[in-house]
Amino acid sequence: MTYCPPRSTSEASREEQARNVCLRLLTARARTRAELAGQLTKRGYPEYVSDKVLDRLEQVGLVDDADFAEQWVRSRRANAGKGRRALIAELRTKGVDNDVIDAVLAEDDPAAERNRAERLVADKLRREKLPDGDDAKLARRLVGMLARRGYSQTMAFDVVKVALANERERRQV
Repeated sequence: MTYCPPRSTSEASREEQARNVCLRLLTARARTRAELAGQLTKRGYPEYVSDKVLDRLEQVGLVDDADFAEQWVRSRRANAGKGRRALIAELRTKGVDNDVIDAVLAEDDPAAERNRAERLVADKLRREKLPDGDDAKLARRLVGMLARRGYSQTMAFDVVKVALANERERRQV
């Protein structure tokens, strides 16, 4: 059952209701224009009301997809260790335009992404018990972890292979 806002006699009142919905949503966290438009549609507001309210929120700077994308990328890298592919997928899900995604990720440094992958694997390895002899099962789990976080398969295999060798050497000393 979808919620429909009360039919009011004035369009200004419906716009005010829609704006209040958006402001409540933005109070919890930053959102993209597409997310807000989806919420307004879900609540039964017509498209022309949503467009007018969202245009005004963009004018005053409360809705900015480029700023949202930058904050999202910074946060997801720091807190979840996400790789480039995962970030692109998440931003698309949030309704961020491909041009904005390309601009935000344009300054990506492959070396920095590899360093993040190495840190993730090293942190995980510190808590793991290394099996005697065959590392295949552990390597598959570590590569899978990196793949789920959006790192390329090639990089994941390479990082895991080097990390396992380093960890074995470190534990023998």
